[in-house]
Amino acid sequence: MNITYDPQKDLRNQTERGISLSEAANLDWDSWLGAEDVRRDYGEVRYRGYAIMPAENRLYCVVHTHREDAIRIISLRKANSREVALYEATKQTT
Repeated sequence: MNITYDPQKDLRNQTERGISLSEAANLDWDSWLGAEDVRRDYGEVRYRGYAIMPAENRLYCVVHTHREDAIRIISLRKANSREVALYEATKQTT
C-alpha cells in the first residue's frame, strides 16, 4: 500500500498530536471502519474512520483520500474513549 502525505501537515500533526502521518502505514487497514466525510466540501472525496495500530493495540482516527494509486493521509490521531466505544459497538454488530 502506497501511503503519501503533505510534509508540512506531517510536521503540524507531529506537533499537535505527537504522531507522524507516516505511521498510517502501520495501521491494520483491514480493521478500518468509517465513511465518506461529508461535513463540508473539501474539493475531494475524504474518508474519516478508525483502524487499529497493532503494535500498540490502540485505535486511531485517520482521515484520508485516494489519489491515483496512493492513500493520502490528511490527519492521524489516537481515538478518544467515546470513539473507541462506538467502534467496538459497531464492530460487534457487523
